[in-house]
This record gives sequence, C-alpha cells and structure tokens, in this order.
Amino acid sequence: MKNIKAFYPHLLVVVGFILVSLFYFYPVLKGEKIFQSDIVQYTGMAKEQIDFRKETGEEPYWTNSAFGGMPTYQLGAKYPNDVIGMVDDALRFLPRPADYLFLYFLGFYVLLMVLKVDPLKAFFGALAFGLSTYLIIILGVGHNAKAHAIAYMPMVVAGVLLVFQRKYIAGGLLTMVAAALEINANHFQMTYYLLLLLAIIAVYYVVIAVKNKEFKELGKVVGVFIIAGILAIGANATNLMATSEYAKFSTRSNSELTFNPDGSPKTDGNAMSYDYITEYSYGIAESLNLIAPGLFGGSNNENLGIESETYQNFVAQGYPADQVQGFVEHAPAYWGAQPIVAAPAYIGVVVFFLFVMAFFVEKRNIKYLFLAGALFSLLLSWGKNFSILTDFFINYVPLYDKFRAVSSIQVILELCVPALAIVGLYQFFKQDEKAKWNALWKSGAITFGLLVVLFLIKGMFTFSSANDAMYAQAYGDEFIRTLKLDREALYTSDVLRSMLFVGLTFAVLFLFVKNMMKETTAIILVGILMIFDLFMVDKRYVNNNPDQFKSAREVDMPFEPTEADQRILADTTHFRVFEVEGGMSSARTSFFHKSIGGYHAAKPRRMQQLFDYQIAKNNVRVLNMLNVKYVIQSDENGQKLALANPAANGNAWFVEKIKFVNSANEEMKALDSLDNKNEVVIANKFKSLVSIPLNYTKDSLASIQLVSYKPNQLKYVSNNSNEGFAVFSEMYYQNGWKATIDGKEAEILNVNYVLRGLQIPAGKHTIEFKFEPEVIKTGSTIALMSSIGMLLLIGAGVYFERKKKIQD
Repeated sequence: MKNIKAFYPHLLVVVGFILVSLFYFYPVLKGEKIFQSDIVQYTGMAKEQIDFRKETGEEPYWTNSAFGGMPTYQLGAKYPNDVIGMVDDALRFLPRPADYLFLYFLGFYVLLMVLKVDPLKAFFGALAFGLSTYLIIILGVGHNAKAHAIAYMPMVVAGVLLVFQRKYIAGGLLTMVAAALEINANHFQMTYYLLLLLAIIAVYYVVIAVKNKEFKELGKVVGVFIIAGILAIGANATNLMATSEYAKFSTRSNSELTFNPDGSPKTDGNAMSYDYITEYSYGIAESLNLIAPGLFGGSNNENLGIESETYQNFVAQGYPADQVQGFVEHAPAYWGAQPIVAAPAYIGVVVFFLFVMAFFVEKRNIKYLFLAGALFSLLLSWGKNFSILTDFFINYVPLYDKFRAVSSIQVILELCVPALAIVGLYQFFKQDEKAKWNALWKSGAITFGLLVVLFLIKGMFTFSSANDAMYAQAYGDEFIRTLKLDREALYTSDVLRSMLFVGLTFAVLFLFVKNMMKETTAIILVGILMIFDLFMVDKRYVNNNPDQFKSAREVDMPFEPTEADQRILADTTHFRVFEVEGGMSSARTSFFHKSIGGYHAAKPRRMQQLFDYQIAKNNVRVLNMLNVKYVIQSDENGQKLALANPAANGNAWFVEKIKFVNSANEEMKALDSLDNKNEVVIANKFKSLVSIPLNYTKDSLASIQLVSYKPNQLKYVSNNSNEGFAVFSEMYYQNGWKATIDGKEAEILNVNYVLRGLQIPAGKHTIEFKFEPEVIKTGSTIALMSSIGMLLLIGAGVYFERKKKIQD
C-alpha cells in the first residue's frame, strides 16, 4: 500500500499534463483539428498511399503522385512488426496536437525525476519546457516529426544519466526504450543533435571514471549502452534501413553532376551547399530574444495591433480600417538575420532567472554539463555568423553537413536551460536563509541588469530588415518609417515586460526568504509566473482562432479542386501533371493527380536535377518523356487552366536508336536535344545488358499498353514483330522494383537519366513491374527479434529490481 501511495503524486501530475494539453488546444475537444501548413503539404503528397491503404488494407511503399514516383519511406509508411510504434501510439492517445504537448511534458518530467526534483516543482518545470515558444510554434506550422523527436529527448538524457550514476538496470531499460522511441519519431536531425549533447555528457563522465581508475564500472556502463543501443536501433531497423537506402536516391546525397544548371563547373561536391545549410543562422544579438521575445520583431507575421504606428499611418492615408487591420495583424515586423521566422525562440525570462540562480545553489557538477550543452548549441545555432565553429563541423564532423537550418540546434539549449532552472528552484528551497538571500539577489541583479542593458542600448539598433527595400517598393518609404517605429516599440515593451516578470518572481522569493510566505505558496506562485509568461507569448503565434483550428473535413481535405483539376480528373487514363506555379515545391497537384512536383525536405535527387537542368529551361521534350499530358497554368486573371499536351510520349514506347554515354554529365547534356520518342540515352554501365543493335528499324505497328495500374504494381502488354527496346515513363529506383516478361525476371535499366528501360523480345508479351522491397522484409525481421529482446530484458529487469528491494 505504501508503494502504491508513492505513485499518487505522479498520477496527479500526469492527469495535470493531460488537462493542460487539452486546455491549451481546447478546440480538439469539439472535433476540430489544427491547420498545419507542413501537414497540408504532407496530405497532398501521401494521398495516393493513404487511399490505397484504405481500399486494400495493404501498404504500397511507393507513390506515383509525387516527383514522378518515389518510395513512401519518408511519407508515413507503416511497417510490419513495429512494436515501438505501437508503444508510441499508446503514449500519444490525445487528439493532435495535444498529444505532442503531453509528450513534451511527460518526457521532461521523467528527466526532472532523475535529477531528483520533487513532483510539484517538476510539474511546473515540465510545463515550462513544453510551453517554450519554439516547441509550440513547430506544432503550429506542422513540424510534427521534429516535435515528436524533441519530446523524447529528455527521456533519453534521463536514462543516460542513470546509467552513469551506476543504476544500470533502471538506466539501461529507460535508455533502451527512450532511444527506441526517439529513433521511431523519425527526425534524424533532432536525434543527431541529441547525440551531440550525449557526447558532452559522456566525455565528462568518462574523464571522471578514468581519473578515478573506475575501469570496471566504466566497462559496465559501456556494455549497458551497447546492449540498449543495439536493441533500440534493431527495433527500428525497417525504418532506418529504408531511410538509409532512400537517402542515396535523395537530394541529401552527393551529386554525380560536376556542372551547374547554367553550365559553370560545380565547386562544391556536397549534396547541400554551404549557403543552403547555413541559410537559417541565428543572429548573435538576436539570441537575446531568448529572454525578451520581441527584441527583433517577433516574426514575419506579427500582429502589431490597431494602436501601432503602421495602422495609424495607413488609416490616415484613407485606407479602409478593416483592410488595414487585416494587414497589421500579419505585419513583417521581424528584422533579424534569418530569411523568415514564424516566432522567436523564447524560453521564458523567469526560466532564465532560475537558470542563473542554479549556479549559486546547485553543488553538483551536472550544472556545468547543462551549461556546456546550452552554450554549445547556442554557438552552433549562429551558423555562418560564427563561421569558425560552423565550418569546422561542416567540414570535419560526420553527417553534420547533411542537415540544414542550423538554428534549430537551439533545441538543446531549450532542454538544458529549463532543466537546470528547475534544479535551481529545487535547490533554492533547501538552502539556509543566508544562502537563499545571497542566491536571490545575485541572480536577480544579473538577470535584471542584463535587461537594463538591453533597454539602454536600444539606440544602437536601426530596426532595419534586409527585406525593407522590397517592402518600400510595394508600400512606400513612409511604411518603412512607421514599421521601424513599431519594431522599436515592440523591443521596448517586451524588455519592460521581461523586467516585470523578473521583478514579480524576485518579490515572491523575497517574501518567502523573509518568512512572509509559505514555501508551497511561493513555489506555486513562481510556477504560475513562469507558465503565464510563456503562455502569453505562445498565444501570439499559436492560438485557437478559426485561422488555425478548422473542422476535421477542412484539415483532412485541405485542397479544393479547381475547374482545371476537374477537367483533368475526367480523363481516366494514366499520365502526369505539371503545375507551373508550384514547380517542384508544392503538393497541391499531388492531392489530385500524378505530379512531377511535390513537397519534401529530401526530394529524389535526379528528379530535382531534371527540373533544374531541363524543365526549368522549358525543355518540353523532357515533359513529354515524363508523360506530362496536362500542364496547369494561370491566366492573367489568376484563373488556373488545364492545358493539354498531345505530344506526351505515353506510358511506354519503343525506340529505334540507343545512345551510350560515359557519365552522368553526358547523360544530362544528351537530354538537351534528345529525340526521346525515338532515341534513348543509357549509361555505359548497363551496356552489357543490351544485346540489340544501337540502330535498328522500329516496327511501325509495335505497341506497348498499360493495362493495369496500382502504385506498386504495373502491368503492360507489348506487341512487336521485332526484338526491341522499350522506355517506360516511370521513375527508376535501384532497389525494390522487379520486372518480369511473361513471368520471367528481366533486368531494369536506368535510361534518360530518370526513367526505366527494358529489352523486350519479339512477339506479344505481358510485362509486370512490382515493388517488393527487400529492405522491408529484412528490416521487419530484425525489428521483431529486437522487440522480443527488449521485452525479455524489461521482464528480467523488473524481476531483479523487485528481488533486490526484497533483499534490501
């Protein structure tokens, strides 16, 4: 009974997390869903896959609706034997996005328990972590995988700390399960950043162990981590193996081309250029918005209000008040170093105040680990603005150059700072009166003093944005003048706001130190101040208005078909569509049609290159070989039109001339003038697989027709009096696709840079392409074995822990 009662506070905390999550996103209780821009794009990309799954109960693992065709491994594919996925689903039982907010709270609470913080303070600390502005805004825009991975980070850190504290069973099991959940979240950039933090922690503990000659204990620690890591990775083997396979096919792998689309030589062999990697680099001074959210204008979509100078100026010029109000609610107030920002990365000034306090009350060296993690991530988040460190990591640290938006590494700071802040709050109440007073006035002086400095140096800033010239051209110089005044006003008001919250927090703790307030009351008041501070800033950017929460139907069906779409949908044959305005960066077309565009952070590399080197230069013959039967283009009134392309090559065709080339460069250049209806270009590595002459007479009556279509299975019937070579307007993917001619396996060749080709015997034949990826079969077997191993270890761990308690 005593053991059961010990769980009551934790149960109450979990109930509290559920209630706060639902309260923050209360429209979900009415069946509404948050309208997330990135998820809208995902919905378009995954439409064919989702529909196929509903209709057949099967998983296709391939879609032809995006980028001409690609695996669905990074589009929410469901894999066999995904036991960890089932555990994750059980933890995310609330409606989205309340489920991710709950995970934020739960994961951080586990970390604070390991740091030996009591439940009440840990409750408020977990809320402070979860309501950090960056963590909320990524839910608003739909970076769900990122939020998912961040939520499990604290659990992994907690498990690692337990292992280093020699709690091998509890720490090992927590590390194993948390790491498996972290990997399952499928955002490898966030997991990579977590590994950098774990490396800092590991280095510290390893140095201590070596210094104390604790080699036996260190061996046990390493052994626990190896077992936990192998099983966590193994439980996610299918996803990891499939992702690794696709990465080689995507824009995240190095290019084979050695020249740029304009013909100039490529000087950088990396898959992503330095400018692309560091495009989103946090400004050094801009980092101060961690403690005052509006220092650099907040966002590119800031609500300035009707009291703003911009509003008053436009109204004075005679513009309608309602029109002006709509504009100032979405004003380009941001003037920092990044191209675009949806919200500042505000961690809370009360959190920062307590973080500073921790250095005066926490005796354990763990405070330096969290400080190191915070500073490390801050410096790397500056990207090109701190090029010495960034260049070193891009050039010498494995995999760092595979990720862009370096500013997002601040998630490590957003974990470390609140963790140490709540440890500081916990330790503060354990000090004697003199130590409390000493810590209080020093942390207050440092935090308040920093804010005073920010207030005094306001005149050093111009409040100018790199985009102001563009805005001036659109709205005039007077608009820029008033916009700068509003930026300055936001700077001032938010510095004063932060001063107020620091002052109130200081006052509460002062009253407690002077025995004028009870401890529980002081804790609750500080917790409320900490949460209210973050809550009010979060609501500037993610709120419950109709623009962000919509009916379930509007979210599930985010695109309405235009007349152009309806005209195209009336054509029931199989073909592709190219929407000019969307290019390669819109999934709207994919929702209705088989598109050559799409929306993804890791697009198929060769398809992206085909667009950059050929389609963007209006090479219509390339559209023809991709079987683009319709082009969607807007007229002068913005009305979308469906323009038929009668020259499209069709689903497959026989050619009469084969050209072999020595390199990817030659293959791409050949497409500049290739008569692809009659000619095909093939890399030399496939030459031994082609036995027909390079030039031959094509039977004028030869035909090849698509007779059956599924995203993962295509059936054709060919009729040709001669042996011939056929080109199929389907994307070539080296792994998984198998071709048969009358049931006999045939070799698929990569032709015309992106398509498939087959040598076909004379006569009438049935040709089938099936997508049966071996990586899924192998990975799911490993996942099943690893999951069984995890369950056995958990059972054994529980048994030995219970036995140990009985013996004690």
